[in-house]
Amino acid sequence: MWRVVRRWLVVTLVVCGLVVGACDLAGPTSGPESGSTSTSGSTSGSAAPAARPPALKALERLPVKGRAPMTGYDRDLFGQAWSDDNDQLWGHNGCDTRNDVLRRDLDETVIDPDTHGCVVLRGLLHDPYTGKTIDFVRGVGTSTAVQVDHVVALADAWETGAQQWTPQRRQEFANDPLELIAVDGPTNESKGAGDAATWLPPHKAFRCAYAARQIAVKLTWGLWVKPAERDALTRILQQCPGQRLPAARDRP
Repeated sequence: MWRVVRRWLVVTLVVCGLVVGACDLAGPTSGPESGSTSTSGSTSGSAAPAARPPALKALERLPVKGRAPMTGYDRDLFGQAWSDDNDQLWGHNGCDTRNDVLRRDLDETVIDPDTHGCVVLRGLLHDPYTGKTIDFVRGVGTSTAVQVDHVVALADAWETGAQQWTPQRRQEFANDPLELIAVDGPTNESKGAGDAATWLPPHKAFRCAYAARQIAVKLTWGLWVKPAERDALTRILQQCPGQRLPAARDRP
């Protein structure tokens, strides 16, 4: 009997080893299709939307303070752009953060077969900022048509608490998918470092979701809101009191 059991164990281990080896060759170890749970920052989004708190109620939990000085701010203080070296959702999966977000937010994606499921060559973006559909084509002179926006601008984060963080925490923040959405490039450039008091998406139907995502990011990362910013977010969400906080996996 023991010989039979032992043979079964050997066969099982061999099969499992072959399966694990195959998984190692399959490309990113996690991504918008499979995902993994974050160890800090935003959550993976496993909670059902109905279980998440209303954004208007969550706004009450954010501290309200004036802006801190911009002294010393530099984009480089938030780490290498789109670094996979982070512990957020999809971090350490072998693919850069920009392509992770593109795979989440674009439809009809075509993936470069030589990148193990990582790099998006083409896709359709239903742009939340303008409401228009953009045909994304990767390449010099075309890739910038779709940009990945930091919903809470990095300069705004610096003014509302991030200047006190360690360099690693700033890099984690800059690569958190909750904080990132694929959008129309020129519209993103027009936003600059604006907060909700100074800039809102032209597509009014998205403003409630935009406000909720800003609140989710600031609440998750312990940032504060400025008085005018709090007032602007309140005005938006009073028109949609049922709007709930998003999670990192959620397409905007």
